[in-house]
Amino acid sequence: MKNFCARQLSGGFSLVFPARWRWVGVRLAVLSASLLGSCSPATPETGAPPAATPRAQAVGAPPKTTVKYAKGFSIQYVGNYKVVKILNPFKDHTDTARYVLVPRGQAHPAGYGSSPVIEIPIRTLVSTSSMHVALADFLNADEVLVGLGSLRYASAPAVRKRIAEGKIKAFGENTLNEEQLIARHPDLVMTMGSPGAPVERFRTLAEAGVPVLVNSEWVEITPLARAEWVKLLAALLDKEAVANQKFAAVEAEYQRLAALTRPVATRPQVLTGLPFKDTWYMPDGESYTAQFFRDAGGAYHWDKERAAGSLALAFEAVYPVALTADCWVNTGTATTKAEILAQDARYADFQPFKTGAVYNNNKRTDAQGSNDYWESGAVHPEVILADLIKILHPELLPRHELVYYKQLK
Repeated sequence: MKNFCARQLSGGFSLVFPARWRWVGVRLAVLSASLLGSCSPATPETGAPPAATPRAQAVGAPPKTTVKYAKGFSIQYVGNYKVVKILNPFKDHTDTARYVLVPRGQAHPAGYGSSPVIEIPIRTLVSTSSMHVALADFLNADEVLVGLGSLRYASAPAVRKRIAEGKIKAFGENTLNEEQLIARHPDLVMTMGSPGAPVERFRTLAEAGVPVLVNSEWVEITPLARAEWVKLLAALLDKEAVANQKFAAVEAEYQRLAALTRPVATRPQVLTGLPFKDTWYMPDGESYTAQFFRDAGGAYHWDKERAAGSLALAFEAVYPVALTADCWVNTGTATTKAEILAQDARYADFQPFKTGAVYNNNKRTDAQGSNDYWESGAVHPEVILADLIKILHPELLPRHELVYYKQLK
């Protein structure tokens, strides 16, 4: 399977996708291969929760939000309704899905043809990806979730509590149970975009009046762009004021941290990932993973490489780079160096393996197997960046303790 991007879904399995937007001038991010709760991560350097309770909304016109970084969706405010457009990155041409968001109980506007109409604010949401759990949790809207593909991989405390209380149901581990969904009739089903799950696949649900919206945040090319997809859910919930304030705090902290590394004279060479079925899928230089490395003050051997998807490399192509790399990160599900070595004895030759500079992004993995890096980490890239800076340039953040990463022994 080529050009893969493994991602934790609420269905509890990894999917294999191409990692490139297919419209002109925009390229995709490649995710590290691993499986994704949204416990509030600690703020870099302080250990305090990162986002304050939003201020009261000002009286007057309803708040709006502006999409600044994300390339995969747009929001247009037209009178009392909103028009959301989502670009489909999984076809050979630019394709746009359009949704009309109308205040509940008000007349649907004319002139939008067959575009799905979603009445807002949505009250019930079924999600197929636990990253969407993080979006809801970020907006203090956990109560909107009534269903997941599987209940195993959500770890946000508020959501786990609702699961325990029977308020969130499972609607299919690998395939959504459309009959149950139609019977439950949620206001919206949010699914993760992939070549195998185009919106046309959910025609039965649409015909039954259950709108399906494709969320393809994982294909964005920068960490802030990926996190900005929270504004999409905010538009569906009429929570733009919350999203604007909390995202602005994330953005400001991310930019502050990135500025710390710009003057560094030495940039440690970063190796990432592990092979999958004898092929080492490396993020190319126009991926959000590579952007993390740049912003953390690291050097990445494939930083200038461009590909129609992720870089599918033979072990022999990675081996000479790994021999002199300074740091090795995102090593799958490994929790010890011994687990890595058990896969291939040649890993012992890698310089970071010898020096102990091996760090995995699975520190916040719970007993269910949910890795919070893929959940809350998606909306808190500033915390991931702080971890990477601590790994590569510990002198810049002397008081920061790793949140998502841990050093493998």
